[in-house]
Amino acid sequence: MAGEKHYLNELYKLQVELVKLQRQIIADGERLLVIFEGRDAAGKDGTIKHIIEHLSPRETRVVALPAPNAREEQSWYFQRYVPHLPAAAEMVLFNRSWYNRAGVEPVMGFCTKKEARDFLDAAPIFEDMLVRDGIHLFKYYLDIDKKEQKRRLHDRRVDPLAQWKLSPIDAAAQKHWRDYSKARNLMFAKTHTAHAPWTVVRAGDKHEARLNVIRDLLSRAEYRDRDKKMLRPDPAIVRRYDDRMIPGGFLAP
Repeated sequence: MAGEKHYLNELYKLQVELVKLQRQIIADGERLLVIFEGRDAAGKDGTIKHIIEHLSPRETRVVALPAPNAREEQSWYFQRYVPHLPAAAEMVLFNRSWYNRAGVEPVMGFCTKKEARDFLDAAPIFEDMLVRDGIHLFKYYLDIDKKEQKRRLHDRRVDPLAQWKLSPIDAAAQKHWRDYSKARNLMFAKTHTAHAPWTVVRAGDKHEARLNVIRDLLSRAEYRDRDKKMLRPDPAIVRRYDDRMIPGGFLAP
């Protein structure tokens, strides 16, 4: 009970800081884009929910696109994402993004190997264009181990309020665990750049993951009247990607 009380108290204070950040974004006409990727059942939905909970719905959008339609399949890959990018004074959060082409699409056979390779070459260029144009871009990858994913997927199947989250892709997550690991590692190697770095989150504890994602986001964004003592993410939970994370065990194999 004490742990839950502490969590809710910390969350409230961080959400106050998020409101300060949004007021700054609106006042200055800034554009903020946050991408959430990660293992199936790693907690992307819950993290996003708690970030936007008390933000203005007019200036905050969550984008979770369905599978592409026939026209989109014949278009430039990034084209269907471009209309959802933030305009002035907006904060946009992508619950999965163009990085589908680095993970689920090649693993599940929804794109060719060439299309996946071309995407990995193009993504850093595309993101450089966004950053050069003034968009503040943050990329988070939520990671859990195989055992924890299995437990969470089981919980979804038996919880009538969570079954909307289930999909055929989720059902294949455990079977293709190693394939997803290989795709993740290649994605980091190709798309972790100085202008658009990846931040990795160890999300085995959902509460700590949420709090530390918010702390990290706030610590890297610029806004006035910040409570600096609140903005200290735990490096054991969230840190910028580097290639030592894989052999060092920070990322699940």
